[in-house]
Amino acid sequence: MVRSDLRNIAIIAHVDHGKTTLVDEMLKQGGVFRENQTVQDRVMDSNDLERERGITILAKNTSANYKGIKINIVDTPGHADFGGEVERILKMVNGVLLLVDAAEGPMPQTRFVLQKALSLGHKVIVVVNKIDKPDARIPEVEDEVLELFMELNANDEQLESPFIYCSGRQGIASLDRDTLGTDLTPLFEKIIEYMSAPEGDDTGSLQLLVSSIDYNEFVGRIAIGRIDRGTLKQGQEVMVAHFHGDHDPYRAKVTNIYQFEGLKRTPVTEAKVGDIVTFSGIENAFIGDTICATDAVEPLPFVKISDPTIEMTFAVNDSPFAGKEGKFVTSRQLRARLMKELLKDVSLHVTESENADAFKVAGRGEMHLSILIETMRREGYEFQVSTPQVLFKEEEGQKLEPIEELVIDVPENALGSVMEKMGVRKGELQHMEPMGNRMRVEFLIPSRGLFGYRSEFLTDTKGEGILNSVFYGYEPYKGEIPGRNYGSLVAFETGESITYGLYNAQERGTLFIGPATPVYAGMVVGYSPKSEDLVVNVCKRKHVSNMRSSGSDEALRLVPPHTMSLEESLEFLAPDELLEVTPKSIRIRKAILDHNQRARAGSKKS
Repeated sequence: MVRSDLRNIAIIAHVDHGKTTLVDEMLKQGGVFRENQTVQDRVMDSNDLERERGITILAKNTSANYKGIKINIVDTPGHADFGGEVERILKMVNGVLLLVDAAEGPMPQTRFVLQKALSLGHKVIVVVNKIDKPDARIPEVEDEVLELFMELNANDEQLESPFIYCSGRQGIASLDRDTLGTDLTPLFEKIIEYMSAPEGDDTGSLQLLVSSIDYNEFVGRIAIGRIDRGTLKQGQEVMVAHFHGDHDPYRAKVTNIYQFEGLKRTPVTEAKVGDIVTFSGIENAFIGDTICATDAVEPLPFVKISDPTIEMTFAVNDSPFAGKEGKFVTSRQLRARLMKELLKDVSLHVTESENADAFKVAGRGEMHLSILIETMRREGYEFQVSTPQVLFKEEEGQKLEPIEELVIDVPENALGSVMEKMGVRKGELQHMEPMGNRMRVEFLIPSRGLFGYRSEFLTDTKGEGILNSVFYGYEPYKGEIPGRNYGSLVAFETGESITYGLYNAQERGTLFIGPATPVYAGMVVGYSPKSEDLVVNVCKRKHVSNMRSSGSDEALRLVPPHTMSLEESLEFLAPDELLEVTPKSIRIRKAILDHNQRARAGSKKS
């Protein structure tokens, strides 16, 4: 049976190349919204964090209608840290729209997601987006895309992929690079004409691969997947099996089935071959499970999710300010929340540590883990995390470490400092080419070489540099990489910071706090250009006597403090420091708060 009334496609692209904006316009022109309905921008980025950062973190499903044909669209994340999402989503679709920025051209994540799509044999429509940009270079970008196809061993049909020229923001598309077009009709027409319609045996026994998981407080786990064979009915008894044998097949019952209509989930009583559905009732459904008919248990093959490369320890907050700002502070609550995250994030690993109050959390990159930390913080959790550590592998007696493919786009005058820093961090130059008055350089660099580099990179390039990395693979250990070359300013006593104390401390380095900030002994309040830590007393008051009045403090001028974001704080952490995270504050602290004990531990180590 061929479902000529249906097309299943995914949109893949690098971060910020305009996927979500294009989907917005496809939904508007695909009749999902009323003519007079006001719709917020990037309607698919439903999560607050996604809207703030302008990135897609979770894959989203939606659908548009064109001339009576339903087009199921999956908007995938472009950031490599969420690659676990991309791998699974591509199993649900028959083709992909590859979105490429008309100025930037193919970037690391473009290669990453395209490689996955080509290996599955998917048809590709190349959408050159943002053609209205003043620095668009469409012919060169076309050549770069074709070169990328050849590098990734595309088959003959994939090499003949059609090109569409479009501006997602204006909602226009054209088949000709020199004309702008008036709406997205050429794109819709090409999807219907070129993309294969789903097909399968509608009379056979049910087979459905769970590709994604959602969670709802009221109904529990909701599984999402495409029906490969047969029909799924409400109330149907099924068998749940796993291709890699992660568990024995077990019986379950499907209670509710929903299909995507625009941004809404519409309840249906049954769904056929090719339909992308969400269903509830199977409490332990997991990504990679196959939902089968009870009389034919035949699990579908499933790509193993790539292993995490970075690990951090999440522990109960034990600072002097513990429990003052958070709603959830115990190890039981922290454990339950991390286990709940595992229900929908397959790229995450959580293991118990020797300490009952601490858990080892491993993910695909710093961004992956920082998003989890920020999400938990907003939900009212209070905890502390350790410095990110790279996960090494041992093979044939050799120590291997994760390597990133790094693409840097910088103004020519900043290239020298970037090359110098890359040398220190064991980066190996792979390729370099000029692009106008900018340079694009590609490196292979150990994952640990990127720790703490992003903020340094922005300073070196005066904010004009673009830096992107994607996991490349494991290679032999590259040797020691020097840590940060500056020390911390550590608070001497517990209290509230005073202008007089801060004024004296700011001569020693850069401060993170202003006056009237609660501090405790062992808390990091700034950094010093010297390599060793300095203890400063920011709570120190002016000694008042008959000759010195306290009122003369007003003459003291303080330099505005350097406020650290969550990512900057994680990058800043030294091996002997922790990050205290609460719904209201982010504080860097020493793991050992007492100065004398810390000094003794330091002398033992040396």
